[in-house]
Amino acid sequence: MKKILPYIMIAFGAALWGLIAIFVRELKEAGLTEMEIVTVRVTFAAIFLLIVGAVSYREQLQVQFKKLPFFIGTGIFSIAFFNYCYFFTINELNVSIAVILLYTSPAFVTILSFIFLKESIHKQKIIAVVGTILGCVFIVGVGVEQGTTITLLGVLTGLGSGLGYALYSIFGKVALKHEIKPFTVTLYTFVIAAIALLPFSGIWGKLDILFSPRVLFVSVGLGLVPTVIAYLAYTWGLEKTESSKAAIIATVEPVVAMLIGFVIFQENLGISQMFGAFLILLSVMFVNLPVMKGNEQIKHHKNTGSIG
Repeated sequence: MKKILPYIMIAFGAALWGLIAIFVRELKEAGLTEMEIVTVRVTFAAIFLLIVGAVSYREQLQVQFKKLPFFIGTGIFSIAFFNYCYFFTINELNVSIAVILLYTSPAFVTILSFIFLKESIHKQKIIAVVGTILGCVFIVGVGVEQGTTITLLGVLTGLGSGLGYALYSIFGKVALKHEIKPFTVTLYTFVIAAIALLPFSGIWGKLDILFSPRVLFVSVGLGLVPTVIAYLAYTWGLEKTESSKAAIIATVEPVVAMLIGFVIFQENLGISQMFGAFLILLSVMFVNLPVMKGNEQIKHHKNTGSIG
């Protein structure tokens, strides 16, 4: 149980991310734009994390100035950058293609982990990455419709969202290697993201909407459930496993999002979506099988090149 607990926590965090549509749809109906919703999310998350830190993790609130670049990486280049690219792509292309491009992130993580973290690449990881991307294709139901417009800028920003999403695993792993605690990583990720987004989001002009009882309640839920709890669980699991495996396991998020859409929003769940969910879950199981015997050198490389 102890060995699989990090994987369970990663999957749990990803499952909570899958709930985000419940909160986002409510805030969108209340009149907030996508970037304003992102700003609400990171700001409330930063407030909650500062409170939790002041009560239970005071020693982890302090961080050396020279380590702030790690949090600029997770907060701006990952959280803020990924959200900006993702929402731009949704407006430039259609939602289905935007989601597919976002979930190129496991491929980015596997490649970047090999280059910067010296994690191994073997057949199982490659097959699992392909499986998760194919699963996402089936989940969003793309059999690209006639008349769909594809622009180069939309594709580039879509790939940017996948890269930004992947960078949390990379910068987070590097920060953990420098003996920064998981809570500290999560806290300063959202503090930096909030500082970067607040001046430019336009949320200041909608404080009357934000502080209405229902919107405030939903905003608090957004900052807490699919954000603070989700990222703490994911970062804790990331500390104890390879970032490339963590990224692949985290693709259970679209499976949960699909089920939420079916159960709560009465969206159709077709054969394509069920097959996509099966592919993702199969890939998650496959990547956690022992590496085949012919890869002894790869095993050794993995053991010397990663924390987990």
